[in-house]
Amino acid sequence: MPTDVHQHIWPPEFVALLRARTAPPRLDGWTLHLPGEPPYAVGPADHDIAARARLARADGLDLALVSLSSPLGIEYLPPEEAAPLLAAFHDGALDLPAPFGVWASACLSAPEPDTEALRRELTRGCVGLQLPATALLDAAGWARCAPLLDVTAELDKPLFIHPGAAPPADAGAPAWWPALVPYLQQMHASWFAFRAFGRPRHPDLRVCFAALAGLAPLHGERLVARGGGRDRGRVDAGAFYETSSYGTRAVDALVRAVGIDVVVSGSDRPYAEPVIPDLGADAAVHALRTANPARLLGPMKGARS
Repeated sequence: MPTDVHQHIWPPEFVALLRARTAPPRLDGWTLHLPGEPPYAVGPADHDIAARARLARADGLDLALVSLSSPLGIEYLPPEEAAPLLAAFHDGALDLPAPFGVWASACLSAPEPDTEALRRELTRGCVGLQLPATALLDAAGWARCAPLLDVTAELDKPLFIHPGAAPPADAGAPAWWPALVPYLQQMHASWFAFRAFGRPRHPDLRVCFAALAGLAPLHGERLVARGGGRDRGRVDAGAFYETSSYGTRAVDALVRAVGIDVVVSGSDRPYAEPVIPDLGADAAVHALRTANPARLLGPMKGARS
C-alpha cells in the first residue's frame, strides 16, 4: 500500500490541552509558542481531520502515519504534565479515520521509562515507537531508552527517530534556523550513536531516521578514514531513511550510499509538501512508497485502509 511514514495531526482534545497551558509548549489561539523557536502561526486547516484525510487520498496514499511532533518537547515535560497530553494525542490519533495510522510516544522525564504504558499503546494499534533524536545522541541515551526499545523489538514494531526540541536560537536567527541546523545536527548525531551503541544492543530492531538522518550516511568515507570501521559497503537492512523535505539530489545521493531498499517516503505534512524524487524508474518510486515501508513496518495487525 502506498505509505507516507511521517505526518502530523493534532486531535481536538490535544489542541484544547495545549491552549490550556500557560507555559510552552502552548497554543494561543492558533499561534504555537515553543522555548527554542519564534512564535509559529499554525494553519487551522492543517489539523482539520476530514480535510487531511481527503488530502491523503489525493496524494494516492493508503496509509499515512501521524506522530506527536517531538520539537514540541512534550516527552520531556514533568510526568504529571506529559501524561494528559500523551493520552489525548494517542486516543485522538488512534480514532482518526483511514488512511491514518499512529506512531506512539513516551514520557522521557520520569526516573524510569514506563514500559507498560508503551506496551499498551503498541498493542492497541500504534505501528511503532517515535523517540526524539535528542534522547539518542550518545551511549547514555541509548542505554536509558533501552527498556522502551526492548518492548518495541519484542512486539516486532519499528522505532522512528524524529528531531527533538531545538535550543533557544540566537537573536536575529532566521525562521528556518531550527529546521536546518539543530534538527539536522540531532539526526546526524543520533545516526552515529545508533551505529556505535544502538545497533550492538538491539540487533533486530528496525529503525527509521527522519529527514534522511541528516545525510549522516554520506560520511562513510570519512568514518573509515578516521578509524570507524572498514565495513562502509555493508548496508544495515534494518535501518531506514525517510525523505521529508528532501528532493531528487539528496535522495539519489543517499541511495548511492545505502541502496534503494532502505529509503522510505515521508512528507512531514503539514510542515512540508510531499516530494516524489525523480530516480529514473517507476520501480524506485514503488520501492520508496510501498515496498520499503512495508518492510519497515512489518506485519500490521488490524491496519486500517
